[in-house]
Amino acid sequence: MPTRFRYTQWDGTQDIPALDADEVLQSLSDDLLSFGDLQQALRNMMQRGIRTPDGDRTDGLRDLLQQLRQQRRQQLERFDLSSVFDDIQQQLDEILDMERDTLDDRLDEVGPRPEAPPQSLRDSSPPEGGSGDQDPAGSPSPSSGQMPPSSSSLPPSGGEMPQAEGGSPDAGLTEDEMERLKEALRQRLERKQEQIEQLPEDAAGQMKDLQEYEFENEEARQKYEELLEQLKQSMMNRFFNDMSQMMSDMSPQDMDQMREMMQDLNEMLERQRRGGDPRFDEFMDKWGEMFGDDPPQSLDELVEQMQRQAAQMQNLMSSLPGEMRQQLNDMMQQLMGEMGMEQELSQLAQNLEALYPMRDLLNQYPFRGQEEIDLQAAMSLMGDMQQLDELERALERVQYGGNIDDIDPDQLEELMGEEAREILEQLKQLLELLEEAGYLEKKGNAWELTPRGNRRIGEKALAEIYANLKRQNFGKHNVPETGRYGDRADDSKLYEFGDPFHLNLKETISNAILRTAPEGGPQLPINLTPDDFEVYRSETLTQTATVVMLDLSWSMALRGSFQAAKKVAMALNNLIRMQYPRDSLYLVGFSAYARELKADQLPYVRWDETVLGTNMHHALLIAQQLLAKHKLGTRQVIMITDGEPTAHLEQGRSYFAYPPSPITIRETLKEVRHCTKKDIVINVFMLDRSYYLKEFVDRVARINGGRVFYSQPDELGEYVLHDFVTHRRKTLSRS
Repeated sequence: MPTRFRYTQWDGTQDIPALDADEVLQSLSDDLLSFGDLQQALRNMMQRGIRTPDGDRTDGLRDLLQQLRQQRRQQLERFDLSSVFDDIQQQLDEILDMERDTLDDRLDEVGPRPEAPPQSLRDSSPPEGGSGDQDPAGSPSPSSGQMPPSSSSLPPSGGEMPQAEGGSPDAGLTEDEMERLKEALRQRLERKQEQIEQLPEDAAGQMKDLQEYEFENEEARQKYEELLEQLKQSMMNRFFNDMSQMMSDMSPQDMDQMREMMQDLNEMLERQRRGGDPRFDEFMDKWGEMFGDDPPQSLDELVEQMQRQAAQMQNLMSSLPGEMRQQLNDMMQQLMGEMGMEQELSQLAQNLEALYPMRDLLNQYPFRGQEEIDLQAAMSLMGDMQQLDELERALERVQYGGNIDDIDPDQLEELMGEEAREILEQLKQLLELLEEAGYLEKKGNAWELTPRGNRRIGEKALAEIYANLKRQNFGKHNVPETGRYGDRADDSKLYEFGDPFHLNLKETISNAILRTAPEGGPQLPINLTPDDFEVYRSETLTQTATVVMLDLSWSMALRGSFQAAKKVAMALNNLIRMQYPRDSLYLVGFSAYARELKADQLPYVRWDETVLGTNMHHALLIAQQLLAKHKLGTRQVIMITDGEPTAHLEQGRSYFAYPPSPITIRETLKEVRHCTKKDIVINVFMLDRSYYLKEFVDRVARINGGRVFYSQPDELGEYVLHDFVTHRRKTLSRS
């Protein structure tokens, strides 16, 4: 029956297996072998997360950055920042419409102007060029606070026509006096209409002129004062988040206190700039209640908090279209002047910039959405965008070598949600898992691979190569020679004189029983003779000393062969250490020069980027020196390369030539002959198939009698390990 799978929606109860330290190390090892830099490998792992053997993938810092940038794009595509000013203008238009309607209604109540005004009004009209503060009746405007010279008063602003006792509007007044009052009221209302119609077109100019205007409509006056308070709060929010809420309903005494606090604040910051004692505690004892329920605990915290607030307003200004930006700035300057704080706030901005430069907090956001937003919400939005910018910079710093603990998980969750915090915690666990497993250790500010971690990478490389061998049915199916000496095999034989006495007791007793048992069954005691003894066979095993010559030239990295070669070297080292502890393995890296490498250095070995050359000549010299310590057993060189020799050693210096010079070829082949005379077999694993290269390695094989394998990088491990395991069990010949 076919296997069936049932998929259900995630509900939080399904079990997800925890990450394993070996899985994390495996994800890390490929980059480590490729670049030879553990810190870079760790950065890459943190950037991309890891993929488990089951195919699951954990998110990394790149995924968090992508989500953050997507969130910012959504905000930019959602809001129309110009609507901030549209909202102010809309409120002003509503206020002005209410005032216009009231003026029209009052004029309708007063009635139309008679065709010819009363003689007394004509006689008292001011001459042309007269004061604009007097009405045509020759008396001061009611708005000036003075009443006309009459026994009756004009209607107060926003009131009805005066009525005498008895309810009649004209009771006690002559007709001329009544017309005189109506005309004065009519002129005042018309003058207000003219003021409204002559207001500037821009919102800043309208706000400024309306401060000197006396509203006829009480509701319009209240709405204007509310709008004014909103702008004042936004202006104070430029520096003080909590204090802006105190701006509403401030008495003149409260405003005086505010100015005094600002003076003390600037004095404290000036002392800090000069290097003196700022007396922060003294300042907070006096003014701390103005900074809300959670006041700053240090001067640095206060300065940073205020600069962040200032940056929000600056970013809002920068993100508005040019004309709107100028109008909003004019409004703020006007309000500062009205409150008598223009000088204090300007000085405060200079002090803050000197103590905490704002450049890293500034940005211009290209909002392009349709959703409207008011001024207060826009300031809050600027704060969110500012935090997204800071979080993005923190994530980028961690990507390129910073400390992951520098990312605030609370801020991350607040801005991007609980899932983002879980990703961050999981990334932190990766390093903790490797440290707890003993694979990594922290030394100073850097992580280092422990010997255990080094061995584990070699074991993983070996297991990976053997897994490939098994899939390809290419495994180590060696046919060992049997003989008298060596390691014990699993099968046995009758004992012969001179054999190692590895007695197979079971088979020996069985032989004696079968020989002596009558038809009725075995008899006790059992008598043994020399012909009954059976011993285990032995394989002819030789101790093998191997030098792996690893090409470190830049072409190995260019063609993608370097990681595979290092992985093979680590796997071979691990194989010998675990299964053939009597064998010896040496590592020699070569490019322009050759040098011996230690096994614990292998993960960190890098190709040589700054020098040119493939100096096989120098590498063979070092290999002979290393193998000279071994007089018995098999001695061999495994050379892994992708090119022909392009450098040789002469009087201690490397000489490079490309195409290879005849001298380089001659000196290299000379050392091949020296190896041959010393019974050192050279097996070449070639990662390229060019014509000239094949010609060179064929000459090496003819001289030395070793083997040549042409392999792809992904097959290199199978070739090397299969050849090593198969041929170490018998003496390698030169035929």
